[in-house]
Amino acid sequence: MKQFWRKTASVMTAAALLAGTSVFFTDAMSGQGLRASAVDDTNDDWLHAEGDKLYDMYGNEVWLTGANWFGMNCSECFLHGLWSCDMSDTLASIADHGINLLRIPVSTELLYYWMIGEPDPASGINAKNTPDYSFNPELCREDGTQMDSLEIFDVLLKLCKENGIKVMVDVHSPDANNSGHNYELWYGKEMSTGVMVTTEIWMDTWVWLADRYKNDDTLIALDLKNEPHGKRGYDSATCPTTIAKWDNSTDENNWKYAAETCAKKILEVNPNVLIVVEGIEQYPKTEQGYNFDTPDVWEPTVDRPSPWHPAWWGGNLRGVKDYPIDLGEHQDKLVYSPHDYGPSVYAQTWFDKDFTTQTLLDDYWYDTWAYIDDQGIAPLLIGEWGGHMDAGKNQKWMGLLRDYMIENHINHTFWCINPNSGDTGGLLDATFSKWDEEKYGLMEPSLWQDDNGRYISADHVYPLGSNGQSLTEYYGGTPTPPTTTTKPADTTASGTVTKGDLNKDGKVTIADLLLMSRYLVREIDASKIPSTAACDVNGDGRVNAVDCVLVKQFLAHLIDKFPA
Repeated sequence: MKQFWRKTASVMTAAALLAGTSVFFTDAMSGQGLRASAVDDTNDDWLHAEGDKLYDMYGNEVWLTGANWFGMNCSECFLHGLWSCDMSDTLASIADHGINLLRIPVSTELLYYWMIGEPDPASGINAKNTPDYSFNPELCREDGTQMDSLEIFDVLLKLCKENGIKVMVDVHSPDANNSGHNYELWYGKEMSTGVMVTTEIWMDTWVWLADRYKNDDTLIALDLKNEPHGKRGYDSATCPTTIAKWDNSTDENNWKYAAETCAKKILEVNPNVLIVVEGIEQYPKTEQGYNFDTPDVWEPTVDRPSPWHPAWWGGNLRGVKDYPIDLGEHQDKLVYSPHDYGPSVYAQTWFDKDFTTQTLLDDYWYDTWAYIDDQGIAPLLIGEWGGHMDAGKNQKWMGLLRDYMIENHINHTFWCINPNSGDTGGLLDATFSKWDEEKYGLMEPSLWQDDNGRYISADHVYPLGSNGQSLTEYYGGTPTPPTTTTKPADTTASGTVTKGDLNKDGKVTIADLLLMSRYLVREIDASKIPSTAACDVNGDGRVNAVDCVLVKQFLAHLIDKFPA
């Protein structure tokens, strides 16, 4: 495995110098001592997009390569397998096997009852904390009773942090349902209590979750809805409201509009989290003048071909070309996420031939989703891929997609950890304790690792498992305390504004960097910054992680002035 291109030596050195251990800073406004804890507790693991790649706040490229672990989306409301495995041991094994991101499916129903303070008890977990049987003791309260589903999720995040694993949550279905993924939309299903999941509830629960964990960069990404889908029938002259579509309307079943609206609400409370948007199933052949209201009465002949481009559920991102998601000032938080499967899941037409990478690109991949990466529109994250090891066409397809993702550094999460996925199988056996070495052997080359095979965390402090490494270590740094500087500030100014001098004390110091960092993670608002205009050090009209990196480089004497 080749190492990633490193953006600049200067950025790498800045990360090493300024990603530090505990140290006292001085608040320039009040003079009070502020404790800045270790890097991992200061929210510095958030990612942002530049073109088709993800970067950390220091400008280093990050590759998210992981797997799915389902169960919290189901009626049991906990990760499947906890009836027979220890969560702590399993997560440690997942990290040791190089998985740096876990996609955790949930339901809107689960989030709703978390939000209103009535979390599901998650009965069925094998959890004890008695001396003679210490199975999942972390999932028991001090009085020996089992935690509820929200408490269990908090333990999951804690254990993932300690193992160097990041987490992406996805709403797999409106209701808590083991087959809920079959439902097409993000609204319109009743919860087990009879409460109807509406678009408003779906959005409100996402905002609640984003706000609750806005200061924990273990949860770095939110996948808004699993596999929006639905196909036109053959007897309707207008687009039915029971399928997910992608256009420029404000119709409730327009997935593009719903995702964009929900994302903006989320980013108001947590502007740091990645927003992951999947595709739909069918997209009209707009190049031939069709749209979602094109009558669907057709004959599959050369003269009258189908007006639709087919795809996997959630896999069709052709609409991005016509109607891209617009997140405004937070566009660098957008990630598109198709799902892709092989012939063992369904015999799609692009598998009819002796397919190759090139035929898959020509017949399906490129125009459906790969163009987004190739044209640098946004990063991709293949949220689901995988399948049975059949020593045939499906295994061949898995190898081709794996190699394509490696070659293009496409983020991904394999489906799945669980052995109880009927149409794909999983990476673990029925006991959730032994790995399927053949399947893992196929997937493993797609995990982020250096030339020596050491797996790489997306965390600046915690290494990935017992033999992995942290992001700081991979990029050549050793965490050291940041220091202040009395180096003269950049004199390039706009009016009376000196770039980087947020507290207006006449120089750029660590106090200014602290103010900017606190502002970016919304610990303070603009009213607490004496000179908000000084935040935009690169003059692009925005205040974001790029400005933070430039101030850090300036303090580390890696640059002697800010961009004009």
